[in-house]
Amino acid sequence: MDGVRDLASALGTQRACDALAVPRSSFYLDQLPKQALEPKPRPSPPRALGAQEEQRVLDVLHSERFIDRAPADVVATLVDEGVVLCSERTMYRILEAHGELRERRNQLRHPAYAKPELLATGPNQVWSWDITKLRSPAKWRYYQLYVMLDIFSRYVVGWLLAHVEDADLAEQLIRESCDKQGVAPGQLTIHADRGPAMKSKTVSQLYVDMEITQSHSRPYISDDNPYSEAQFKTAKYRPDYPQRFAGYEHALEHCRKLFPWYNTEHHHSGIAFLTPEVVHHGRAAEVLAARQRKLDAYYAAHPERFVNGPPKVAELSKAVWINPPEDRARVEMAISAPPVRDASPLPAVPRGSSVSTENEGAVATANGVGDRAPGVTLENARVSVSPEEARDSRAATANEHDGSARC
Repeated sequence: MDGVRDLASALGTQRACDALAVPRSSFYLDQLPKQALEPKPRPSPPRALGAQEEQRVLDVLHSERFIDRAPADVVATLVDEGVVLCSERTMYRILEAHGELRERRNQLRHPAYAKPELLATGPNQVWSWDITKLRSPAKWRYYQLYVMLDIFSRYVVGWLLAHVEDADLAEQLIRESCDKQGVAPGQLTIHADRGPAMKSKTVSQLYVDMEITQSHSRPYISDDNPYSEAQFKTAKYRPDYPQRFAGYEHALEHCRKLFPWYNTEHHHSGIAFLTPEVVHHGRAAEVLAARQRKLDAYYAAHPERFVNGPPKVAELSKAVWINPPEDRARVEMAISAPPVRDASPLPAVPRGSSVSTENEGAVATANGVGDRAPGVTLENARVSVSPEEARDSRAATANEHDGSARC
């Protein structure tokens, strides 16, 4: 507007506004004196409470009888006694005017649970486990599938199928899985949700005995155990997954096919489309290098088909997190200086070998696919038993049926 004002003194207001494409009405409005607009005080309606009445309401709300009760409760109690001071909404307005609008009720405050932040830079550093239900032929009856997963390699290190969710079965699965993977004391962190078996005294004592770090999801937080949940989705979205299993043997046979496929054939998008077995046993670099050589050879033969330059294979993540810190500096520091852990590959196991324990259960050490132990399988092989019988017997030996239990 200053330019229009300077030009208007020589050419006139209309020509100056036309020359600078400024509406004359805007120019004239800008010339008006600026008056400070002060908000007008809101008039008090004639039906409002007076100062003494407001103080009486505050005194009642501050009294020992009503100090921890909500306005709605206060109003209802006083009306029952024949005392009417004001409405519930008026009480809220008075509290707000005095800066006291908050939760007044005396109720239990849940503790603030810390978000679990777990880092794995190699196999057998952090495991995640959970229990999912498999539908049985009878309505509202389920088989319980326990699955133990390495979050770095997505390798299923152990699984168990039972009729019930039981802490003793979970303890046996964890112990046998750690033995077969050669986990050293102080090496492993195991993460789980807050289910009865996960929080049981039996499992907690096992963690203490084996020097395993225990981690749990926060209550009512569905994504604190993402790797186990994702593995369950992969398993239950397979085309051969039935709506219901015809019986325990049917479910057992399905799991015996599922987990070898998952570990040795499934190319996982979270691990550069490698199989969990390849990553878990330290052969990721070798496989990725072979892929790159094949891509380089194809590029050399047909460079015109790659407008963005030579193709590159996907890189395997160097670190896998459960809830990475929001502070990027903390993430980089944790990755650059991870805790010292033994992540050496497992020793080779002869094909088809199996070991049975003398306690309730059986352990399979190989499934004839590859030459390394794919993990542990504990199977409740009782086909038709009640939950009470299954709880008493825990896990019957799988070799009652076929001589060995295989992953």
